[in-house]
Amino acid sequence: MTGIIDWIVLPLSYPFMQRALIVSVMVGAVCAVLSCYLVLRGWSLMGDAISHAVLPGIVVAHALALPLAVGAFAAGLSCALLTGYLKESSRVKEDTVMGIVFSGMFGFGLVLFTKVDTDQHLNHILFGNVLGVTVRDLVETAIVAGGTLVVVLVKRRDLLLYCFDPNHARAIGLPVRLLHYGLLVLLSLTIVGSLKAVGIILVVAMLVAPGATAYLLTDSFERMLAIATVAAVGSSAVGTLVSFHLDGATGACIVLVQAFLFVLAFLFAPKRGLLSARMQRRRAAGAALNASELAD
Repeated sequence: MTGIIDWIVLPLSYPFMQRALIVSVMVGAVCAVLSCYLVLRGWSLMGDAISHAVLPGIVVAHALALPLAVGAFAAGLSCALLTGYLKESSRVKEDTVMGIVFSGMFGFGLVLFTKVDTDQHLNHILFGNVLGVTVRDLVETAIVAGGTLVVVLVKRRDLLLYCFDPNHARAIGLPVRLLHYGLLVLLSLTIVGSLKAVGIILVVAMLVAPGATAYLLTDSFERMLAIATVAAVGSSAVGTLVSFHLDGATGACIVLVQAFLFVLAFLFAPKRGLLSARMQRRRAAGAALNASELAD
């Protein structure tokens, strides 16, 4: 027991680990809530698209001496709006449009990065640098994550109906277009808030894994939100501590813990788990066999 306490307390004796843990937990919470809507809406690839598309915005913001978060948000929102415009103006499907837009913007960002003189490390942008978070970064993340979380929770019922059945939402008078672009704005803000923790590549896992895990464990959306939040916050805390002891990348450790939880849910979920489903089929087959023998 003492060893477990020391394993937890030792990393937290360092201020940079305290800041890393706080930022990771905040990012995990807001990503978890938003991931439930993305999984329900089938927008997992949209998170991937926007996260990759923010790179040129970051480079341009640095070149213009603007806050990086401003450039990242502008680029992410531009990607979302451009994807919607191309989808509505052509016969190309949405997933194809997203693939073209985000890969094009990501490539453009890489070209800009090699041409602009910057002290930013590309690995920190791609994979995050949560151990280097400053107090200012912590405050910025808290504002972005907290504001996004409040808006999502206040409008959760309207967003739920829009994600589940947009046609029904339109029929009862909900502003579907506003909800559509509002969700994209919230997604862009969440990605901006997650940059310091896990970077623009691993953030897609934070936006998918908690919701997917919770989706396997419950049929209630309210419980899905709660399970996803607990899973994401717990994974963020455990992953941050594990990264300290393993001297590994913090964002990658958090994502690995979330992936491990998803595998557990995939195998052992009471109703949808792979092993649970097999056991239920065996019980049903056994019951049918017994009933047949009794009938004979």
